[in-house]
Amino acid sequence: MQVNLPQHETTMSFKNKRAHISDKIVPIVLFMCAALSVLTTIGIVYTLFSETFSFFRNVNISEFLFGTKWSPLIEPKSFGILPLLGGTLMVTVIACLVAIPIGLASAIYLSEYAPARVRKIVKPVLEVLAGIPTIVYGYFALSFVTPLIKSIFPDVGVFNALSAGIVVGIMIIPMVSSLSEDAMMAVPRSLRHGAYALGATRFEVALKIVVPAAFSGIVSSSVLAFSRAIGETMIVTVAAGATPQLTLNPLESIQTMTAYIVQVSMGDTPHGSIEYGTIFAVGMTLFVITFLLNIIAQWVARRFREEY
Repeated sequence: MQVNLPQHETTMSFKNKRAHISDKIVPIVLFMCAALSVLTTIGIVYTLFSETFSFFRNVNISEFLFGTKWSPLIEPKSFGILPLLGGTLMVTVIACLVAIPIGLASAIYLSEYAPARVRKIVKPVLEVLAGIPTIVYGYFALSFVTPLIKSIFPDVGVFNALSAGIVVGIMIIPMVSSLSEDAMMAVPRSLRHGAYALGATRFEVALKIVVPAAFSGIVSSSVLAFSRAIGETMIVTVAAGATPQLTLNPLESIQTMTAYIVQVSMGDTPHGSIEYGTIFAVGMTLFVITFLLNIIAQWVARRFREEY
């Protein structure tokens, strides 16, 4: 005897089967996406390690780490990375000196002073800076910032570390500002109200209550901005020059690690040569530095995190 189920029961049965199938398929797809990310990371690290190991079979690692002259493309060849490392750190420090104070001040204003309507306008406008292509920043540094610096220091060259550092700092302001503002907004309003009840001013509340409470997020944003500045490529390639020299003068032309990688990657260097291997050795050095900075940022976030 054939039993005909009501239409609504047939529909419910179909929906249950579809939900059962999706419960099996979706976890598999998500796992494949996660596995692809992990495998991509492993592939990048493996490529860096293997090529760097081949490079150090021909070049002494102590010469690479402690040498003060970098000229792997011309005779006599030298493989000391300190000039590239010094140029990278100089640009990064200048960038952080620009970005951290301005970004932190912007975050304090947005979280403590700005009305909701102003915050909705200012924050997106500020974050537009993060969407500008870095090559545009590079030409901005070359055509606007450098002439401005030249009006103050007439002896400065067309390519210099100061111009590149200032513009890299402008580029990473949104990172410091946005992350710091999010950390400050996460501080409970009750802490602010308690301070106001004790007679504190708005500035005292921001400086002595909110900033210490959000300290882990602020430091993490600063370390991440530092990492972003170290890895910047196009701005320093266009504005900082290509002169690998160990100097403390920001008005001189320097070369960063990323700019050197761009220079050698243009295609003129034979594949498999020692000169070609310098790309991976420099890239590995950059990878290790940024990896350590990310570990420091995570440690700071855990060490100084406040739970309410």
